[in-house]
Amino acid sequence: MTINIDLAQLQADFIRYAKINTRSYPGRDTTPSTPGQTELAKLLVQQLQDLGLQDVSLNEKNGFVTATLSANTDKPAKSFGIIAHLDTADYNAKNVQPQVHPHYDGSPIEFKNGLRLTVEQFPALKQYFGQTLITGDGTTLLGVDDKAGIAGAVATARYLLAHPEIKHGLIKFGFGSDEEIGVGADKFDAKGFATDFAYTLDNGDPGQIEYETFNAAQATVTIEGTSVHPGEAKGLMVNANTLGRQLDASLPAFDRPEFSAGHEGYYLLLKFHGEISEAQLVYIIRDFDHQQFEARKAYFLKVVDELNAQFDHPRLKVSMYDQYYNMADIINKDPYPIRLAEAGIKAAGLTPKTVPFRGGTDGSKITYQGIPTPNLFNGGINFHGPYEVVSTEAMGKIAETLIHMAQLNVEGTVA
Repeated sequence: MTINIDLAQLQADFIRYAKINTRSYPGRDTTPSTPGQTELAKLLVQQLQDLGLQDVSLNEKNGFVTATLSANTDKPAKSFGIIAHLDTADYNAKNVQPQVHPHYDGSPIEFKNGLRLTVEQFPALKQYFGQTLITGDGTTLLGVDDKAGIAGAVATARYLLAHPEIKHGLIKFGFGSDEEIGVGADKFDAKGFATDFAYTLDNGDPGQIEYETFNAAQATVTIEGTSVHPGEAKGLMVNANTLGRQLDASLPAFDRPEFSAGHEGYYLLLKFHGEISEAQLVYIIRDFDHQQFEARKAYFLKVVDELNAQFDHPRLKVSMYDQYYNMADIINKDPYPIRLAEAGIKAAGLTPKTVPFRGGTDGSKITYQGIPTPNLFNGGINFHGPYEVVSTEAMGKIAETLIHMAQLNVEGTVA
């Protein structure tokens, strides 16, 4: 089956989305955390209604836009969801100015602020040779993560509605807020979405599948020091900053992100603020294997206990909580969503590449809410900064893959 995505419309959609500042901010008590996300959500509601999807709505309690594409066949078929997020990461997103570079040939792209995008620095650019490259202007992120996913999802809906000869089961669409600050999926209405499985479109090169994520925890350590004049400090001063450095030095030297890859876990000192009298350290703890994850957390607490043992009362206090878990532990029980994705990727002329995702997606939490949700590619690279890149053709491959998956799901040819 030949699928011809309207790439001009897809590109126009993406640029329209990218120009809206949807940067999310932690610590706010509104949902979404920023008004730009609501602006994009309302735009999508209107767009999806105009396309002809059913049950289009914006849930003001959780910030999710949802819509339904009803089945157009009587054949039994599993239902699935397509999910992308509205917000962008913690980097300047004001006045995003997408730049279009047709027939990209690998030549350096010079931005007015002096930054350069080169193949030498970013070899992954080679995959876009001959395509229409889209970048920012060097002063902001572009918003590929995850507006490329949104654009690919909308192009999928547009094509399936325009081509009823392609038979498909029930497909639901979800566009959520605040993924980048780790709270969006906590409010996802899995019971209302109610598909058999789903996919996030949130990272990776064309053809990439990610269904293994870290088990993740965060630990905040508050250290009580004793501040006295340094000239009279002997035997009296307890420097909270020194204790913080001792804590960090007591953790395995090479179990850190800068020395880790693949399935290797780590401890990361995320923040360190301190004075002599008080310091605070924030760590994230990651591991793919759940037993090793629990062992990492236990080791961290052991190190804290050992440091506390030298004092007459505990000076280091830990607040630790789990953030999300490895969705592979659930998805491996029924790998059909992975097999379907692999088949759709092959049908789109791509090579499936299954890699562990060294992070978390909304799918991590949605999986544990009852809807197995691996992650598919959104076609971009260099996320979360001024070097973000995607091509129009790569976004088209998102839609092409999903359309093939919708048809294959009905045909029942995927084991």
